[in-house]
Amino acid sequence: MDHSGHYRDHLPTTEAAVGVLHAIAAQYGRKIEVTHDIGADRTSRRSAAGFGVTTDPDGSLPHEAYAEFGGAPRVSVRLFPEDDALITVEGVAFHDVPRDDVPGFLHSVFGGLSHVRARRFPPAATLVVPLPGDRTYREYLAAHLLTPWLSSRVR
Repeated sequence: MDHSGHYRDHLPTTEAAVGVLHAIAAQYGRKIEVTHDIGADRTSRRSAAGFGVTTDPDGSLPHEAYAEFGGAPRVSVRLFPEDDALITVEGVAFHDVPRDDVPGFLHSVFGGLSHVRARRFPPAATLVVPLPGDRTYREYLAAHLLTPWLSSRVR
């Protein structure tokens, strides 16, 4: 963690990322619930694993974790063994977020930097999540599906 409270290190494993999620939850005073799926027969992207097969061909045990944060906004993170994550904010799904971007993404959401860009015609909205280094994640959503939290972030 640097002096601003942000994580800039590489997160080599799912377990390392889960540790960072717990630290972020504590920093923002949020509850967190984490479930773990370990083994090729248990992780979501390895449904082709045979019966009783728990390791990958290289002998490693794939580890996937799902975390839900309490409070508003509603945020969940699914960490995949392939070094990426699915982050959902108020029902808006951000697919294929690199694992190393997850801490910056969460700091942006919990720290109030994320916002919704909306237009009247045609009605549309985009949830914008800025990250350090002038990088931004954007996901489109129907303007009529704005939750109270999303509506409070409209610019």
